[in-house]
Parts: sequence; structure tokens; C-alpha cells
Amino acid sequence: MSTLEIEVGDLRAQAVEFTATELVVTLRDGRRIATPLSWYPRLLSASAAQRSNYEIMPMGIHWPDLDEDLSVTGMLKGRAAI
Repeated sequence: MSTLEIEVGDLRAQAVEFTATELVVTLRDGRRIATPLSWYPRLLSASAAQRSNYEIMPMGIHWPDLDEDLSVTGMLKGRAAI
């Protein structure tokens, strides 16, 4: 049995946006990942100011006001923070 390896490219975040229902992360290579905001209760209930205060880390995003950390890999795998 062989294993298929897939080149996933650059998974580092470049920008973070919110719509009324989604968290949208733009990666450095231009791809965009959109996940349901309902997957992240802390972000869902946060104010706009709290959401806009984030830090891009090597493997994901950190919101210091909310003590929330999300990895890009987890978002791609469909992992909710619930």
C-alpha cells in the first residue's frame, strides 16, 4: 500500500477577517479559509474590538483578550473549538 503525500504549501496566516457568520483567514500564498464563526464560541461572543486584537503566530492566530488560539491546520481539518 502506498501513501499519497500532498504538498499543502505555505500555511502561515497573513490576515484575519470576520463576516456575520464566518472567520476568514487569508494565507500568505493567497488562499482563504472560511470557517463558521459558531465553531469558536469565544470569538462568536466577542466584541469587534476583541476580535480585531489578534496576533499572527507561526502556526496560527492568537487573540490575547480572549485567550483563544486557533491553528491553521485545525481550521483546514474542520476542528471546531467547542
